[in-house]
Amino acid sequence: MSKKISIVCVSGTREKLQMAAMFASVAAATGDAVTVFLSMNALPFFVKGRAAEAQAEGELGALMQQKGVPPFKQLFQQAAELGDAQLLPCSMAMDLMKVTKDDLDPELGPPTGLTRFLGDAEDGQMLTF
Repeated sequence: MSKKISIVCVSGTREKLQMAAMFASVAAATGDAVTVFLSMNALPFFVKGRAAEAQAEGELGALMQQKGVPPFKQLFQQAAELGDAQLLPCSMAMDLMKVTKDDLDPELGPPTGLTRFLGDAEDGQMLTF
C-alpha cells in the first residue's frame, strides 16, 4: 500500500535541501505518492539560470560536495521523472520574487497556494525542511 508523503521545503541550506530530496526520491522510487512544496528560501534554486549551489550549513554539507554526492536538484528531478512525485512552487513566493511558471525549471508543476497544498496533504505524512 503506498503512502502519501508531503514535503515542505523552505530552507536554502544544502543539508536541508539534500535531505528533503533524498526523502522525495526514495519515497517516490518505492511507490509512495510524494508532493514537494517549494517556498521561501528553497524556491530560488528552481528558477532557471540561478545558481544551484546551496550554502553549506556545516561540515557534512561541505563533505557532500567534496565526495560527489548527487546534488539535491538531481534527486528532486529523479523523483519527478521516475516516481509519483510532484514538485510544486509556492504561488506566494513566486509573487514576491516576481517570477512566472515559465521562469521555473521544467520539472516543477503548477504554482500552488498553501491552502491547496495543506488540503491535498490531509491524511498523509508531512515533513518540513
